[in-house]
Amino acid sequence: MPTYDYECTKCRHRFELFQRITESPRKRCPKCRCRVVRLFGTGAGLLFKGSGFYATDYRSDTYRKAAKADSPSAIPPAPTGGADSGVSKPAAPAVSPVSTKKEGGGAR
Repeated sequence: MPTYDYECTKCRHRFELFQRITESPRKRCPKCRCRVVRLFGTGAGLLFKGSGFYATDYRSDTYRKAAKADSPSAIPPAPTGGADSGVSKPAAPAVSPVSTKKEGGGAR
């Protein structure tokens, strides 16, 4: 059922109503019983759930197979350089500790 927005012409009270499309529009304000006008609504927002729209759901099987073959997940991962992989990592550069002491200290 659609939601319709109304506004009273006298007290400016705004309210929403769930009405069937076949029902006639509301004529009176529920607060002051004066005349109301139906406002233009923006409509319901669309929410696409799932893996996607059109590009993944409505394409042909051949397109989906070609896209899957071109995807990054189809490329085998690069070796990580573990102990059993046979690939050696370069040694990390040696870092010397930094002194935080001030030279020539004393009260000024």
